[in-house]
Amino acid sequence: MNLQQATNQSSWEAFLSTQQFRPFLQSWTMGEVYERCNQKILRFAAEQDGALHGIAMGVIVPARRGKHLAVPYGPVVRSQEALVQLVEALCAAAQQHDCAFVRMSPFMPSTEWAAHKSVLSRTLISSPLHLLGEHIWYLPLTTPDLWAGSHAGTPQPKQPETILSDMRKTTRNLIRRAEKEGVTIERSTNPVRDLEHFLVLHEETRKRHGFTPYTDQFFRAQVECFAPRNECTLYMARYQGEVISSSIHMHAFGETSYHHGASTHRFEKIPSSYLLQWTAVQDAIKRGDHVYSFWGIAPEGAKKHPFRGVTTFKTGFGGTALPLVHCMDIPLHMPKYALTWGFEMLRKWKRGF
Repeated sequence: MNLQQATNQSSWEAFLSTQQFRPFLQSWTMGEVYERCNQKILRFAAEQDGALHGIAMGVIVPARRGKHLAVPYGPVVRSQEALVQLVEALCAAAQQHDCAFVRMSPFMPSTEWAAHKSVLSRTLISSPLHLLGEHIWYLPLTTPDLWAGSHAGTPQPKQPETILSDMRKTTRNLIRRAEKEGVTIERSTNPVRDLEHFLVLHEETRKRHGFTPYTDQFFRAQVECFAPRNECTLYMARYQGEVISSSIHMHAFGETSYHHGASTHRFEKIPSSYLLQWTAVQDAIKRGDHVYSFWGIAPEGAKKHPFRGVTTFKTGFGGTALPLVHCMDIPLHMPKYALTWGFEMLRKWKRGF
């Protein structure tokens, strides 16, 4: 198997588009987003007999708690040999950039990881914190459900009426109530310009809930890179002429992801976010997407978790859970990594994870 730094965007995305799971965070375009935010990225591809068997895009994170190489929802592989080669390449590159560790968060069901882990010679340590959502709530838009690994027959799109009827009754009623209240949903025709609506609402939401946000630079880079490829939609919910909630949805490789959302507290009794999500779901069906991902929710039974609030909202639309393998670290400099581990364990306790 030939392992090399990737330079061919078309072959990279062609490979990603044929996998069971196609995380846009491993797309070529996402790498361009990080570069616009002045972050160093590394792309590797494992090839055999002229065909790709795996890809991995990593980002150098110069965090004060420990410089490391983060691999968001990667590597993406279709063979264990490719996984071994990519992990070794990531570790070698991370050492060259003086990273204390590599942090991987593959978009892989937790039930499948044991077999893959067994072929790796590197020491893997369960990360104190997650890198991304690890309990994914998603809504299948076709029958069969391709994320469930079912390939019996040609996928057929579900009807909006079926999805609506399968929702929690409260969610369905809140969608209808938003319509009756006069809420309208706009799909921005100029998301770079209209992003300012989202940024204002996002800052208010951040202050209200006290989470660590993405930077405005990151949001702008994401919209500027994905929107021209028709892989990003900025939604705005208006009430009495004012934008009261907004969201950024990514749609690439046949999958739609609810990536960012924000709203104002002044109209908290107007359920605009429900109608906004339902509009995005219907748009995904029209595009022919096979899955709608709501991203992370709290794990079942968790009594104290930062995602508990959004879990009720997301699961109300119907769907199913996909538990992913927990984020893992590969220490490259144990003393530096030990300091990071201790700091993050404290942070984890404070945040309620």
